[in-house]
This record gives sequence, structure tokens and C-alpha cells, in this order.
Amino acid sequence: MLICPLDYRYGRDSMKEVLSEENRLRTQLTVEAALARAQAKAGNIPKKDAERIARACASDVVKLARVKEIEAETKHDVMAMVKAITEKSGESGKYVHLGATSNDMVDTATALQIKQALGLIEEDLVTLIKVFAELAARHRDTVMVARTHGQFAIPTTFGFKIAGYASEIMRDLERLRELRPRVCVGKMSGAVGTGAGFGDSFFQVQELVMKELGLEVEEAATQIVCRDRYAELASFLALLATACERYATEVRNLQRTEIGEVMEAFDEKKQVGSSTMAQKRNPMLSENLCGLARVVRGFVPAAYENMVLWHERDLSNSSAERFIIPHIFVLTDDILIKTVQVFSGLRVNRERMRSNLESSKGMVMSEAVMLALVERGIGRQDAHELVRRASLAAEKQGKELKAVLLRCKEVTKVISAKELDEVMEYSSYVGSAPKMVDKVVAKAKKVSQ
Repeated sequence: MLICPLDYRYGRDSMKEVLSEENRLRTQLTVEAALARAQAKAGNIPKKDAERIARACASDVVKLARVKEIEAETKHDVMAMVKAITEKSGESGKYVHLGATSNDMVDTATALQIKQALGLIEEDLVTLIKVFAELAARHRDTVMVARTHGQFAIPTTFGFKIAGYASEIMRDLERLRELRPRVCVGKMSGAVGTGAGFGDSFFQVQELVMKELGLEVEEAATQIVCRDRYAELASFLALLATACERYATEVRNLQRTEIGEVMEAFDEKKQVGSSTMAQKRNPMLSENLCGLARVVRGFVPAAYENMVLWHERDLSNSSAERFIIPHIFVLTDDILIKTVQVFSGLRVNRERMRSNLESSKGMVMSEAVMLALVERGIGRQDAHELVRRASLAAEKQGKELKAVLLRCKEVTKVISAKELDEVMEYSSYVGSAPKMVDKVVAKAKKVSQ
């Protein structure tokens, strides 16, 4: 019976494979093989024995089923793996796991899985940057109303809105590349991190193992890799998920019937929006990923709790991490892929954007009018008050702002009706938004190459 929705509803196979039980065993076997080779190079065990152990650590030799069978007896997962390797190593089995402790294998193998998973997340980010850059460039000059506090503000462009998203994801890509060496960290330092089990060759053995595996070294481990690293990882993935929730929330709002400026792609031949309301076209992908983002954030507190362990360590972090790490990776990957789907298929309604601007009856151009009056000699505060009064009057009377302004002597004394028309043209007041789009798109092309 399937219980967790990750098993049947959410996440792609490639990420699930990285975090799978089979790959967990594969990576631990890889670490054991690297340890044997390092011990041989350090002169602690014969080379032929290291080679035999390494061959035994091949995933097609040590089977997960056998490890589980032994674990049922030993009640210890790592020792079960060690015994399974020993069975396949003949006389060389006496050197398996020599000098190491369980978490030398567990944490170092987890670092390998994290490294693989971050590789997939990095690919997701690069794809999303490309999607945002293309959409921003296409709508560089698509004028729409910007909103603050849920109210009409002044004009902007849809491309500029999307360029902001691209810029944020580029920062996230930078964050990923910065944190990778801090979280892809292993240890081979024994029971409490002193390296005593490796004697004088400790530093050499640990360095050789991590170099072979392409991991950084925990400089002063306890029995485990320090959990601030995992807390940072969880925080980063939650940050990614929350960014995507922000973008999806904007889609959900702009798709509202009364706004109607964008819409998720909808398969008109087969897709159903509601089992009873046949007209519905719901932003279901956006809503879906918003919900999943909340789940990802929910794992962050536990990752922080796991930093606080007794002395050199206890086992309270272990069970929690078996949930945290797979779930936050699988869900964040799923969220990123769905964000790509939403924005690569997004339908943008330019006509509705224009009609929403016009529905303001010129009110969204109040700042532009105020500044034009200042340019013509009226003080800034006086101009603000003049336009404020005119806006209130226009709203009460249900008239265009321009019509009320043209009845005001203070206005007509310094600006003509034709000049006011030019000042109140929506596309004339988007500032440097198009140029900023160009800069972001150019940067995105470099980053995503």
C-alpha cells in the first residue's frame, strides 16, 4: 500500500533515483571502496586486498536484499552493509571498514547524493532562467498596470515583471554554486572525529577518500558532519520553493476573472477545470506548486532542530533526516519543473492589460501629471495636492482624470490639452523598464550558457 504522495503523485524519476534506497546503498559502497583504496595508498592494508574490497563494493555484487536480510538480524543498517561486503571479499574482508565509524559512510554517502541532487536542481534553475529571459524579452514593451497594496499604481511592462523573476533565479543559481562546497562535505575521521582509528595516516586517508569522491572535508567533525550544513541546504531549497510560490501566486492573481491578464495553458480538447462548473479554467499547476512550497518550508524547522545534538552526537537527527533530505529535494525539483511549465506555456492577454489600464480613467497617470506640473513651475507639494483633489473629484463624478484636470485653471495655465494627452499616454511612463529588461536578458544568456 502506497502512503506517501511522493510514491505515486509528485516528483520525477531522476530525482527520486538519486534519493532512493538503492542509490543510498550504492553511494555507501562507493565510500567503502574509496576507503579501502586510501588505506592501501597509505600503506595500512595490502593493495590486492583493497582491490578485492573495491570489487565487492560494486552495486551488482552486494545486493540491497542481502543487506536488508542482515539488518533484520543486526538491527544496524551500516553494519549490515559491512557484513555483506565482507561476505563478498574473501580473506580481504578483514580490512573492510577498517578505522571507520558508521557515519563516515552515512554522511559521506549523503554528501554524494546531495551533490547529485544539486546537479539536477542546477539544471532546473538554468532552464527556468532561459524561460523567464525569453518571456521577458517577448514582452519587453507590453504595458500593463503595476499594483501595490492590491491597488492600481502606475504603468509597468509585463517583461519587466518577468525580468525581476529571472534576476532572482540568477541569484539563486549563484547561491547554489556558493553553498555546494559547504554542503557537499564528507568525513573519514572515526568514532568522535579525532581520526584515532586511522593512527598517523589519518589526514592522508581522509584527504585521499574525499579527493577521490570529489567532496570537501569536514575540518573538525564530531561523530558526524556538522548539521549547520544541512540546515543551510534546507533553507536554500525552501528559498527556491518560496520564490516559485511567489511567481505562481502572481499568475493566480492575474488569472482572476476580474483581472484576466494572464492564464495558464489549458488543453481545450480534453482538460477539465471543474467537475460541475464546465466553464472553469483554473490555475491548477500554480496552485499545486504553491501548496508543495509550503510543505518544503515545513521541513526547515526540523533541519535546524537537528543541529542541536548531545555531546559528539546522538541519534535524534537520523530519523528526521530520512524524511527531510529526500522530501525537500524531490518536492523542490518538482516545484521548479512545474514553474517552468507554467511560464513556458503562459498565455498573455495584451488587450486585457490595456483595458485594465484604461479602466482606471487615467488615475494611474497621476504621478506623471504631478511631475509634468512640477517641470512647468508648480511646487512639488502643491502639484501633488492639486492632482490628489482632481483624482478624488474624478472618482466621485465617474469621469476621466484628464477631464477634471482640464477644468482646473492652475493646470490649464501651465499645460495644454495636447501636452496633457502626451503626458498621460501609458507607454510614455514606463521609465527605463525596457532597458532594464535588456540588461537582465543579456545577463541571463551568459549565465545559462
